[in-house]
Amino acid sequence: MTAPTPNTVAWFQIGSDNPEQVKSFYADLFGWSYLADPDFDGNYDMVTYPGNPQPRGGIARTPDSTANHAIFYVLVTDVAATIATAEKLGAKIEAPLTKTPSGLIFAELRDTSGNHFGVFTPPPA
Repeated sequence: MTAPTPNTVAWFQIGSDNPEQVKSFYADLFGWSYLADPDFDGNYDMVTYPGNPQPRGGIARTPDSTANHAIFYVLVTDVAATIATAEKLGAKIEAPLTKTPSGLIFAELRDTSGNHFGVFTPPPA
């Protein structure tokens, strides 16, 4: 499996107030499997596809159905610089730059039409 190219959609997240139900739905529909993400204390599961053990998405627990969502994440080389450029272009910060214990860096934004998306840099290999 090759690494995703910078500036491409390389991750997705589905948020659900009933993550077990949504995980079962996608497992039955597409054959997805799940791995607990140790950075998120049981509130996030990474998605793997049949024949590809590398996670490419996640299922997040939300507090209630009003926070349910589906979002894509673009791999970037510098999250802070991308946020700065996005703001200059009219984007709004939805969730500020965050760094997890493993070294994953991410942020979430709203584009000029209000669409929610994220940017990230993976943890060091």
